[in-house]
Amino acid sequence: MKEITPQEVQQRLENGEKLNLIDVREADEVQAGHIPGITHIPLGLLESRTHELEKTKPYIMVCRSGGRSGKATEYLQSQGFEVTNMSGGMLAWEGKVE
Repeated sequence: MKEITPQEVQQRLENGEKLNLIDVREADEVQAGHIPGITHIPLGLLESRTHELEKTKPYIMVCRSGGRSGKATEYLQSQGFEVTNMSGGMLAWEGKVE
């Protein structure tokens, strides 16, 4: 499984890069604070919402600590998507939150 650090994600965003970030946490967790510009798809709904994603785009999966996003990364990889897990999740995130 490919991984990226929160610091690398933050640097790429600060450099103006458009990233496809998918936050797989529950709604209350996302409302408490999330990276600006994320797409919210709770892990439990990922399988039924896979059709919303494009196989031509790379995705970075985000959760609280990296566990749920790791499961989401493995699932999407098995479906043919280009996916990277943000290791450490939001607990390690030091950038802007909304």
